[in-house]
Amino acid sequence: MLLGQVKGHVVSTAKVESLNGKKLMLVEVVSVREHGLVTTGREMVCIDAVQAGVGELVIVVQGSSARIAPEFGKVPTDAVIIGIVDTLQAMGVDMELQA
Repeated sequence: MLLGQVKGHVVSTAKVESLNGKKLMLVEVVSVREHGLVTTGREMVCIDAVQAGVGELVIVVQGSSARIAPEFGKVPTDAVIIGIVDTLQAMGVDMELQA
C-alpha cells in the first residue's frame, strides 16, 4: 500500500468499456519523513473506490491487490484508492503534509 495526495481528476471519454462509470484521479505518492509527510513528484492515475476529493490524503493499492478490490475484478487497473486517511502517526509524531 502507498500513501498519496489526490491532485486532480482525470477525464477520458475513449476507454475500455469496463472503465465506464469509474472515477479516475491523479494521485501523487507521499513519503513519510521525520519532519512530516512530503510529496515525491511521482504521480499515478488511480480508480477511486471511496469518493476521495482533491487534496485528500489517501491509501492506494497496486497490482494484484488493486484487481481484487470489490467491484474491480474485471477492470484493467493497476492502482485503486481504497481509503481516505483521517490521521496518521509515525515515529511518535502526528504527521501532516508539508507544503
